[in-house]
Amino acid sequence: MKHLLVPIDFSECAEYALEVAAQLAKRHDATITIFHMIGVSESILSKSELQEQEEAKYYMKLAREKIKMLADKPYLKGINLKLLLQNYKIFEEINLVAEEQKIDLIVMGSHGRSGFSTFFVGSNTEKVVRSSQIPVLVVKKRHPNFTLDIIVFACNLKPENSLAYQKAKAFANTFGAKLYLVYINTMGVNFLSDIEVEARTEQFLGAIGEKLPIKIYNDYSVEDGIFNYAKTLMADLVIIPTHGRKGIAHFFWGSIGEKMANTIKMPLMTLKI
Repeated sequence: MKHLLVPIDFSECAEYALEVAAQLAKRHDATITIFHMIGVSESILSKSELQEQEEAKYYMKLAREKIKMLADKPYLKGINLKLLLQNYKIFEEINLVAEEQKIDLIVMGSHGRSGFSTFFVGSNTEKVVRSSQIPVLVVKKRHPNFTLDIIVFACNLKPENSLAYQKAKAFANTFGAKLYLVYINTMGVNFLSDIEVEARTEQFLGAIGEKLPIKIYNDYSVEDGIFNYAKTLMADLVIIPTHGRKGIAHFFWGSIGEKMANTIKMPLMTLKI
């Protein structure tokens, strides 16, 4: 993690993400790019081309002043910073920035402010998670001392998740954290018998080339199971692999991504399969 991208909308939650990114940057001697989407659309600007240009310049100047003030925060002292402003309007375009800047990790808040600068409210976070080709760390609250001792990695134990597990393991090792693997078994069409769980477990362990314990946790839904299991461990982070399929954010079982990132209180990291 040598280059972190932090999308900023100047909300409280966005700054929480920036503060976490600062702690990661200091740990890994990384660069942080603070990115703000202006999002000026023709519908809110005047029809006069001259006035439109002046209004666009005004919003750009205002954003530039705010982002410079943010960059002067004490917790960013000593970190190599890049400030980036773009007039993007679609959240998937954040991936273009990540690709151009060779970003290793996106750190973002899950909520933004209302009104003109509405960015990361509800499903907008999911749009970034769904389309991102690189890991995304979603922060819900302030973490003045972002330490990770216990991390939960939840997946459906299919071999396609093996690379995501290796990435989660490497991330955990940088913090000296304990990594717990869990499979959530639910009633209904996704229910697996003991024999089926055992077979899938053996298949997954063969794919990762390790013999380690995997918790089989029963609950009414996958998202509730992940949250409840993480809560029993007092986990500091949950990591989930995602396909990033079109439509509603699809994680390993159906459409749980949106609910997870909107309800889980602890930090959540997604890894693209």
